[in-house]
Amino acid sequence: MSADLALQKALRARLVATSAVTALVPASAILDRHTAPVVDPALILGETVEALDPSAASDNRVTFAHTLHVWKKEPSFTGAKLIVAAIRAALKGNRPALENGYHLAGWRVASARFLRDPDGLTSHAVVTVEATVGGGAL
Repeated sequence: MSADLALQKALRARLVATSAVTALVPASAILDRHTAPVVDPALILGETVEALDPSAASDNRVTFAHTLHVWKKEPSFTGAKLIVAAIRAALKGNRPALENGYHLAGWRVASARFLRDPDGLTSHAVVTVEATVGGGAL
């Protein structure tokens, strides 16, 4: 298993295990898929950028920028912003163990961008979670 996949699994597990998140987005709507969501609201695990951590003394740490896409039918950004706040809070506190000997040095919501979907009915937030992973087979 890659470090990216281990991180992605831990990220989804944290989100579905956090009641503040699932009060706003049901766990069954926190998905890893390529198509547009058919449920409302939805949280879709998205794209990842992977880079060697420039602060590491060797090549044993990788920094990831993992995107989450929040979708909510609403006339404003209120619901999307509440979901993003719940995601940010969910990543605070203890760091989860990762599979295959990887360890999470830290993660945080680095940015959130709020967009109006062209359908005129849906708010879309693109959340970037930055994480540093070490160990495993890096």
